[in-house]
Amino acid sequence: MTERTQLEIRGMSCANCSGTVSEALNSLDGVREANVNFATDEGTVEYDPEVVSLSEIYAAIEDAGYDPVRATTTIGITGMSCANCADTNRTALESVPGVVDAEVNYATDEASVEYNPAGVNRSALYDAVEEAGYEPVREDGTDGKEAEADARQAARDAEIRKQFRLTLFGAVLAAPLVFFMLEHLFFPEMVSETVFGVDVAVIQFLLATPVQIWLGKEFYGNAYNALVKNRTANMDVLIALGSTTAYVYSVAVMLSLIPGGTYFDSAVLILVFITLGNWLEARSKGQASDALRELLELEADTATVIEDDGEREIPLEDVEEGDLLRVRPGEKIPTDGIVVDGESATDESMVTGESVPVEKREGDEVIGATINENGVLTVRATKVGEETALQQIVGMVKEAQARQPEIQNLADRISAYFVPAVIANALLWGILWYLFPEALSGFVNGLPLWGLVAGGPNVAGGAVGAAGGVTVFEFAVVVFASAVLIACPCALGLATPTATMVGTAIGARTGVLFKGGDVLERVKDAETVVFDKTGTLTEGEMQLTDVVAIADETDPAMADGGADVLGAAADAETTTEELVLSAAASAERGSEHPLAKAIVAGADERGVEIEDPSSFENVPGHGIRAETSHGEVLVGNRKLLREAGIDTDPAEKTMERLEREGKTAMLVALDDRLLGVVANADEVKASAKEAVSDLRERGLTVLMLTGDNERTARAVAERVGIDPENVRAEVLPDEKAAVVEDVQAGGENAMMVGDGVNDAPALAAAFVGTAIGSGTDVAIEAADVTLMRDDPRDVVKAIRISAGTLSKIKQNLFWALGYNTAMIPLASLGLLQPALAAGAMAFSSVSVLTNSLAFRRYVPDHEYRLLGFLR
Repeated sequence: MTERTQLEIRGMSCANCSGTVSEALNSLDGVREANVNFATDEGTVEYDPEVVSLSEIYAAIEDAGYDPVRATTTIGITGMSCANCADTNRTALESVPGVVDAEVNYATDEASVEYNPAGVNRSALYDAVEEAGYEPVREDGTDGKEAEADARQAARDAEIRKQFRLTLFGAVLAAPLVFFMLEHLFFPEMVSETVFGVDVAVIQFLLATPVQIWLGKEFYGNAYNALVKNRTANMDVLIALGSTTAYVYSVAVMLSLIPGGTYFDSAVLILVFITLGNWLEARSKGQASDALRELLELEADTATVIEDDGEREIPLEDVEEGDLLRVRPGEKIPTDGIVVDGESATDESMVTGESVPVEKREGDEVIGATINENGVLTVRATKVGEETALQQIVGMVKEAQARQPEIQNLADRISAYFVPAVIANALLWGILWYLFPEALSGFVNGLPLWGLVAGGPNVAGGAVGAAGGVTVFEFAVVVFASAVLIACPCALGLATPTATMVGTAIGARTGVLFKGGDVLERVKDAETVVFDKTGTLTEGEMQLTDVVAIADETDPAMADGGADVLGAAADAETTTEELVLSAAASAERGSEHPLAKAIVAGADERGVEIEDPSSFENVPGHGIRAETSHGEVLVGNRKLLREAGIDTDPAEKTMERLEREGKTAMLVALDDRLLGVVANADEVKASAKEAVSDLRERGLTVLMLTGDNERTARAVAERVGIDPENVRAEVLPDEKAAVVEDVQAGGENAMMVGDGVNDAPALAAAFVGTAIGSGTDVAIEAADVTLMRDDPRDVVKAIRISAGTLSKIKQNLFWALGYNTAMIPLASLGLLQPALAAGAMAFSSVSVLTNSLAFRRYVPDHEYRLLGFLR
């Protein structure tokens, strides 16, 4: 059986490119034929899905250096009850032709599907979920994410209501059964064997059967799908097995087919307790996902658009890029944009976590969903719909919640083998109790727990428990049912995803976005933090501070040297400084570099004449060369001028003084003659020193990368508290990734923190790449963590959220595994009855959810405290 798929492939530019892709695809085992056309940027692949997966085909194209187009969608799924259910849905979705990868999160009732947009129909994904025995939340109409979100919320609410109705129905019918059970245990003579002439066992049967049918239907259906369709065993198999054992055994006793007592109460209470747990779970899942819903609710519903004939209020979804929007005080800014008129302050706390309002004026960027505090703003919409910062945040958080930490893989592997092992264990102990009751009862005799049920496991006259008259076979059945029910791995499956959901939501609320749960797990393991200097530890806004003319004995006009232009008088010295600045600014006018812009802006402020260069050449990492009306101008470092044969010694003392002050000093030469020095400075962020101090207190090594020279770099490092030996100066843009790789080659996990385009390779190479949110889209795309604010203290916050979340996960896993470890032996030794086992199991799941939800109150401005052995 073969499948044929069509792919869109980006990055091809010639027939050689398409030949390379074709060769890469044809080399894969299982690929029958691959044809790639670079002219149409498309390819067709015929392959055997039993031998090679679509994800391997995509990987082969990427390994060849090209980009196969893929899309991602999210599908809500109801009916899942454990991690095995999630795994079943994942397998079903990945079997759909055109699906590259699927991840299913049982805690959020969602599947994230990565697929070939040219080869997948959304309805096929829904059908796959249904065929696996679960219910997909179908998107009604074409309203996109909003309609899908509404449909998911409606489905979640419906599920909560359904579980509540089932719990209420079961509880009403279980109440008389509980009365009969308590009467049998504590007041055995209060009720006779018949009530109004009807045998008590028959009454219990009439009460238990509706519960078994209505509440048990869902568990039986899911168990059937797991065993027959998917050939797996999940939690529903254990519940159905335990409840059915108690019910069928009781029916057999009622019909006098076998001797013993009835356990209709246990059969009913098993289903009632589990359904109660499902209801509480559904409610807790809704609370855990509230963060995303609350974020989406921050959006404005309407926008006021400025038109030629006045203003008009329109729905938010009708706003288009380029529209002019009027935002009055107290109103939400409808979408991302740029202020074109007006001054105000905006409250951005709901998006960035920054509590202090941010001043906005003409030319400043504003974020959609933030609140205009005062003043009327006219905003030009630059990003609308899914492109806005808020929608990007929501998308990143949803992706983070779908991508689980590595620790979850361990839990999933345990769950996959756990259910069969539980059934085997229950069978083993049921058989052992039936075959060797005397030996086992002697071992556990005297333990008090079983006395609540049958008076103690004492073998007497062929019965176990003289007080209760429990037969050996009956006791073996009870042990089997209890051992099956007590070991359901629900809590184990919930331990990681619920904590991850809360952790990523805390991050989103406080301006720290993690790309995935796997990233959330990694951040805490960073050992060395590597900061790019400009824009990360400093404000990133260079300003011209010094202009110095260097004396040249061959030029009478420059014989007296130079002085700082800021305090110069109108004399010959001012003229030489004006010449230095005019030459430098005219040359730098052709550059977009921040240093160049600062020089040009400084010349404009001082009224110095600037001209456009007739030619311009950038010398990466060293400076620029330009032809101006003054002549050929060089602006850059010592190496640039020395390679041009210009002596830089006359300016050395000036350069050293400026660099010791933490300024970036640049030499200016005109027609092979040293002209002078210009210097820029970038203010260190007020929070940088505190951030470095906090990181060092955590035991992390802090490094700083910069293209500046050694003296300037060390001056900045000294101000923020970074050791001189941890400064990497004069690093060219393409060398930053190599520095990060060197750190990691030494056995240290590196977190790279940067904000520029030239930081992207280093961010991608790092163990964890962290982009300051004020940085470029390229840097953010390459990073694993995005900080919405440009505050370096948020690096510490990200580490704290990571550590706190992983601590919570470990705490959840400890209790989940500890519960199973403690309870399975008790049930196997006959010390719990089935109803109590079911109640304990339901409680364990709810306790894990409650524990995770309690983490929502964590504020990452301080360490998350947890018992040392669970950290």
